[in-house]
Amino acid sequence: MASIPDFHAVIPAGGAGTRLWPLSRAAHPKFLLDLTGAGRTLLQQTWDRLAPLTGTEGIGVVTGSKHADAVQNQLPALAPRNLWIEPGPRDSMAAIGLAAALLAHRVGPDSILGSFAADHVIGDQEEFAAAVRSAVETARAGYIVTLGMRATHPSTAFGYIRAGDALADATPAARAVAEFVEKPDAETAAEYLASGHYFWNAGMFIFRTGVLLEHLARLHPQLHAGLVEIAAAWDTDQRASVLERVWPSLTKIAIDHAIAEPVAASGGVAVVPAKFAWDDVGDWAALRDLIPAVGENTILRTGDFPDAPEPIIRDGAANLVVPAAGRQVVVLGLTDAVVVDTPGALLVASREQAQQVKEIVDALRAGGSAEVL
Repeated sequence: MASIPDFHAVIPAGGAGTRLWPLSRAAHPKFLLDLTGAGRTLLQQTWDRLAPLTGTEGIGVVTGSKHADAVQNQLPALAPRNLWIEPGPRDSMAAIGLAAALLAHRVGPDSILGSFAADHVIGDQEEFAAAVRSAVETARAGYIVTLGMRATHPSTAFGYIRAGDALADATPAARAVAEFVEKPDAETAAEYLASGHYFWNAGMFIFRTGVLLEHLARLHPQLHAGLVEIAAAWDTDQRASVLERVWPSLTKIAIDHAIAEPVAASGGVAVVPAKFAWDDVGDWAALRDLIPAVGENTILRTGDFPDAPEPIIRDGAANLVVPAAGRQVVVLGLTDAVVVDTPGALLVASREQAQQVKEIVDALRAGGSAEVL
């Protein structure tokens, strides 16, 4: 597979994946885990998808200092100059904007950058590559481009993209983005699916770096100025002092709100429909559907105890069992249950309550139980 000329990728690798607690924790979040039994972590699988399109020198990772060593260990081919450590979380616009400003400074404003989350599961590499190639060509025409995921059911867990008309000056597949909409209720999601005009929003963006920075300068001039100043100092001995002074002052905002939504309103965002399967592994119920079951149950072996005793499951159905503490796990008479056994914390939940795990994590944090988070 030939790489795409002038195409680069950034992998924002942050967040704790709290809905997959207690396996995913602040010190070892879900992107550093093999959650599909593939033998590669989600971060490594993201790298594997992108490297044929960019080459290994064309990928950068933005992450926090506490995960930098793990990222470098998992990605030995990642060039050290392309491991971009942010002093603290400032949301996705700062992370992606830093990558764009660095690439524009190093290569030039016509360079193409794509942003791809570190913790998604994607099927069919060829379809992924085809969608990215189409998006890159559309980005060359001056659009901010996003990949629209085919909605297969009326999900209330994802935001949506409403597609408009085809674009005469872009690739045949590309369509204008009429609007981005937040996670809907079940009735609205069913209406979106029935209309055929909506895609799931996976948060993948491709653009010319100069185009993104122009929009950022217009919409958030202070954030733009700070990122450009940091980028200019990054490859010098002034990096640490400039980061310390400027980074904490950057506006904390997601790229969706900072750029995608307002630029779409003025006709500057395009969507390329994607044909590959996609999931953001948002909770245990979603993960259960991604792992091949053996009979009625799924056992996910991950972590430091690959030789843990085989779980015993009786009189239950569609259970997900994660024996990650090395102990004997027995599940008796629980139907549609999730059982995650880890050192220091045990989770037992019904699949229908999987989204509520984040609320439990918030309650534990508020109660001062940081040692299990």
